[in-house]
Amino acid sequence: MTDAKAKTFQEPEELFEHSAIEAPRFSCALGGALGTALGIYGVVPILHSGAGCGIGQLFGQLYAGGQNAGGPQGGTSTPCSSLVEHHVVFGGEEKLRNLISASTELMEGDIYAVINGCVPSLIGDDVNAVVKEFRGNNDIFFVKSSGFTGNSYEGYELFFEGLINDLLKPADKIEEKTVNIFGIVPYQHIFWKGDARTIKNLLEEIGIKANVFLAEFDGPEQLKNIPLAEYNIVLSTWNGHRVARLLEDKFKTPYITFPSVPVGPKQTSNFLRKVAGLFNISEELVEEVIRKEEQRIYRFIEYGGDAHMMVRPHPFFAVVADSGTAIGISGFLINELGYLPDIVQITDDPPEEIREEIVRNLTEGLQTPLTPEVIFETDSHIIRQNLKDRPFMFLFGSSLEAPTALANYGAIPITVAFPALNRLVLNRTYSGYEGALTLFEEVISSFVGPL
Repeated sequence: MTDAKAKTFQEPEELFEHSAIEAPRFSCALGGALGTALGIYGVVPILHSGAGCGIGQLFGQLYAGGQNAGGPQGGTSTPCSSLVEHHVVFGGEEKLRNLISASTELMEGDIYAVINGCVPSLIGDDVNAVVKEFRGNNDIFFVKSSGFTGNSYEGYELFFEGLINDLLKPADKIEEKTVNIFGIVPYQHIFWKGDARTIKNLLEEIGIKANVFLAEFDGPEQLKNIPLAEYNIVLSTWNGHRVARLLEDKFKTPYITFPSVPVGPKQTSNFLRKVAGLFNISEELVEEVIRKEEQRIYRFIEYGGDAHMMVRPHPFFAVVADSGTAIGISGFLINELGYLPDIVQITDDPPEEIREEIVRNLTEGLQTPLTPEVIFETDSHIIRQNLKDRPFMFLFGSSLEAPTALANYGAIPITVAFPALNRLVLNRTYSGYEGALTLFEEVISSFVGPL
């Protein structure tokens, strides 16, 4: 190829950049709503969509969220109207009506979530009207989650909005020292099960009952009790905020937000103190819980101190992850382990109006003279380009970066974000006090070995 031909071939860079995205780090709104439904035991998803929508999410959402199987209502077991060309012409409402009737009879569940795909919205099916026909005998609600509505994170919001608008009623009496936890998106946040359990246990230590919904055997009951809570807690700069505002408007429930699930002693202690300040909880009790937890965790970190300080002291690191994961992990690595931030690439496509706040959480209050370069990017090709010729020695990212991290960047990869196709994530978490030890173990284990 001549130089002139090469130049012509490479010229339309702008067209290439804007016409397609390589391997985005999320699915569609239907995928997010389906993942949320499957993340709450006792909720049965009913898909009104093409058959490929459901099975596609098994590979694209569930397996990518830490190689998780779909369970009794996921994957090939998910009720689906399996719309085809006939329904595009004549409508799919009758097919949905028959599907709901069969699903509520055959699928054991406490709550049924009818999750909309793209086709019913395009052809004008009145899904809500069909769902209402079954509400007298079942706890069933409609999720307006057409795939083109947004990404998986949008589907999470739409799931709870459908639940709140269709099923929940004001409480006769508020249950004191009870909170609902929002902002942890199943599968998209690959440690969602462990994160939810950790937050629940942490708050129990200071006398607060937390409805976390996710992977809880009484999840449907917790969902129905959402209006009973005294406060809502959102563990994200943007995921779950719409839900919290809707609950405040509808049930007058106040809410408090944190930028992420807390990771490590400093973030976790700050979290406990702030939440305790909302309620009439003894300061002495809270400080005693914090003292005992911090004493134990810092003592255990000392066991790894020699490997930490003698082999790779103060290394630069890079992060490629959703905003919540990036904020929590970066804060722990910088402020507690003394690692040096190089670049953080945010992959969850947060709203433009939230991005300045995310940057502040990643660059302010750091116990280091360095601040990371923060980039918002969803295109995996561009993400790889941004990682070139940089000094980082650790790459906290997804399974998309892991196979080539050492060869391309000379960095050790640790998979912490979606997609996570190279690890099974069941109960693991980096959140709280104990989770920090898990993260510390994984970092040190990635490079120690025989002399």
